[in-house]
Amino acid sequence: MKAYRVHEYGDAAKFIGEEVSKPSAKQGHVVVEVKASSLNPVDHKLLKCDLGINPALPGILHMDVSGVITEVGKGVTAFKTGDEIYGCAGGLQGEAGNIEGALADFMLADSNLIALKPKSLSFSESAALPLVTITAWEGLFDRAHVKKEDHVLIHGGTGGVGHIAIQLAKQHGARVATTVSSEEKAKIARGLGAEDIIFYRDEKVEDYTQRLTKGKGFDAVFDTIGADNLDKSLEAAKVSGQVISIIGSNKHDLTPMHMKGLSLHLVFMLLPMLTGKGRAHHGFVLNNVAKWIDEGSVNPLLHEKKFSFDQANEAHALFATNKHIGKIVLENN
Repeated sequence: MKAYRVHEYGDAAKFIGEEVSKPSAKQGHVVVEVKASSLNPVDHKLLKCDLGINPALPGILHMDVSGVITEVGKGVTAFKTGDEIYGCAGGLQGEAGNIEGALADFMLADSNLIALKPKSLSFSESAALPLVTITAWEGLFDRAHVKKEDHVLIHGGTGGVGHIAIQLAKQHGARVATTVSSEEKAKIARGLGAEDIIFYRDEKVEDYTQRLTKGKGFDAVFDTIGADNLDKSLEAAKVSGQVISIIGSNKHDLTPMHMKGLSLHLVFMLLPMLTGKGRAHHGFVLNNVAKWIDEGSVNPLLHEKKFSFDQANEAHALFATNKHIGKIVLENN
């Protein structure tokens, strides 16, 4: 089969199309004929530096996948050949071993990490969803326990995790505020369901917290940006509120958190893939969200230009500019 592999990690790393052996099904796994993948920040980080969880070289990257099952391993009862699936199922290594990624004609996937793809979406649209959807679900529901009528602030409302978090929170009955940088992104965020728009370059935290919550603060704040944005999140949360972050690599003064009695949740959705533990929850989340999608409640936001697998280097070059809106999708043509 054809695969797009990297032979080094770092600034000079490039994807190279090569012929490699097709995977065979094994216990608890399926073989997927890959139709599409998407580009997440972690995929780009793995390409450009060694994070300690990179696939063994030469490696196949990209975690999100959509495709058709062509082979079913022993012990798999939830899927059959011909099923159309989506999931976040490879492109790294950890305690559970090396898992090749989706930039190939075929991919071996743990059946616990996948679900039947939404019927109403194409393979390309479905491939944009798994990692960001599981991350948003884990932060909002598994950790912060967001409930009906909560007022939730989501930073980065048109980003990968942010645009899904808006929709999941709305589906759960919450009121959503979000930060954006432009009128174009504000329009997109409103279309996703955000009632309250914050232009973060023009308004201080104390000002928008006063404007939107009468100074009380938000029930939950989801930081999808990192760096000093976590400090802003702590400031924006109410007393005894919930703060969620997906980036924990900076140093912060937690005094504001202490003074409000806040709960801070750091979400790292790759843990089940890395450790092999708790993988079935990923399939559970994707199954539930697929129903919401087919009901018209949740939709992916895609960048206007699609790439083919042999344009993976161009796709990553675009991602590095940070000038795209929506998930970058690659199709296996």
